[in-house]
Amino acid sequence: MNILLTGATGYVGGRLLSVLADDEHYIRCLTRDPTSFAPRTGPRIEVVAGDLTDPATLESALKGIDVAYYLVHSMGDARGFEESERTAAQNFARAARDAGIKRIIYLGGLGDDRLRLSPHLRSRQEVGRILRESGVPTIELRASIVIGSGSLSFELIRALSEHLPVMILPRWVSVLAQPIAIGDLIQYLIQSLTIPIEGSLVVEIGGADRLSYGALMREYMRQRSLKRVMIPVPVLTPWLSSLWLGLVTPVYARVGRKLIESIKHPTIVRNDLASRVFRVAPRTAAEAIRSALQFEDRAFAETNWFDARSAAGSSKIPGGTTFGQRLIDRREVYVEATPAQTFEVVQRVGGGEGWLAYTWLWRVRGFLDLLAGGVGMRRGRPTRRPLRVGDPLDFWRIEAYEPPHRLRLSAEMRLPGRAWLEFEVEPTGTGSRLVVTASFDPLGVLGRTYWYAVYPFHGIVFGGMTKAIAASALASGSRTPAEVGL
Repeated sequence: MNILLTGATGYVGGRLLSVLADDEHYIRCLTRDPTSFAPRTGPRIEVVAGDLTDPATLESALKGIDVAYYLVHSMGDARGFEESERTAAQNFARAARDAGIKRIIYLGGLGDDRLRLSPHLRSRQEVGRILRESGVPTIELRASIVIGSGSLSFELIRALSEHLPVMILPRWVSVLAQPIAIGDLIQYLIQSLTIPIEGSLVVEIGGADRLSYGALMREYMRQRSLKRVMIPVPVLTPWLSSLWLGLVTPVYARVGRKLIESIKHPTIVRNDLASRVFRVAPRTAAEAIRSALQFEDRAFAETNWFDARSAAGSSKIPGGTTFGQRLIDRREVYVEATPAQTFEVVQRVGGGEGWLAYTWLWRVRGFLDLLAGGVGMRRGRPTRRPLRVGDPLDFWRIEAYEPPHRLRLSAEMRLPGRAWLEFEVEPTGTGSRLVVTASFDPLGVLGRTYWYAVYPFHGIVFGGMTKAIAASALASGSRTPAEVGL
């Protein structure tokens, strides 16, 4: 099937693109800046330049397309977003009709249109009406809160729960919603390609539970073992709430205000049409949160750290970058030695060999861990055989071992969170590039405090170790294989 995907650079669109590509569809992605999307192209993925507010760019983009996904909205615009969304929808509807598109699939927002909805929700539903009235058969999926690592709502819940030991809860956190797991939402979008319809269809979709933002935060805290004091207050306007969110979460104040205004009203499914038309068994909120955290673990393990800043939800902060909840410190150096020679040095760290630079500081950290009831540095490392996954390395354990390119260690010392240390070696020209990444998944405020307390020592310990590995690898280049063996 030939598919046009708008909004592919967004959260939902990005997840959908991966699934569509796996299903071997031909996908054309419409974006205003194709150069920024270049790394995601493939044999069946084409990227074209276009702007929904410029009708002249849409004709060629829609040529030869069977089904078009409309996954764009202007929530982040400072002003005039309703007019911008209206114009974009009208342009797209007209172009889709003229191009003979067989179906439009649109993701809108849940909300009872008999009530006085927020401008954001009102605009989302107006876009759906414009697309349905185009004459092109349209499936409008209306969803509430989307739960997934990197989604706006999930990152809001995460930030509030992780950063604030005491939370002031305005009335809007008690309003009922029907959150949906991102995986379930993607299934609705995929099945919308082929379900039989006559004319257009509005389908309300949601998860298995009806609960509030406050209940979602409590469930997140339970799964993360966080203890928080939650104090309800009778009055806190969306404007004040949005300023507060802007201070303590990654959400921009204006986006936060539109989000809060939208959840002042219940956003729940009012009929069973979705269960009659689609083959999706929606997950509970607890399952959705658990899945979001597990997905983040997989993405963290699989992501190449050379590209960590491009990961969903990452941003520049004091002390490194972020990957979801994780705090990251990355050191990189060019080594005038082959990848094999560089990795040869990497896999000797720990145990009797020490940590190549400031080993005494590592031993101090091990002693402190012993005092706290941890394993300390007593376990050392295997000495009579090659390393393998699962081996202990002082107070680390080997989680990934892929010579001559990658060694990842997970921490087993006592910490207010989880920690990893990763070494990656890549060929570059006549030498290699070594990247040493320390990453930490903090547990609440105590975890973040710990990270920033020890961060000043990272430059000494990890910076020194990175340089020492490079120097040792360079020196090993002039020795025979027997001389550099373990």
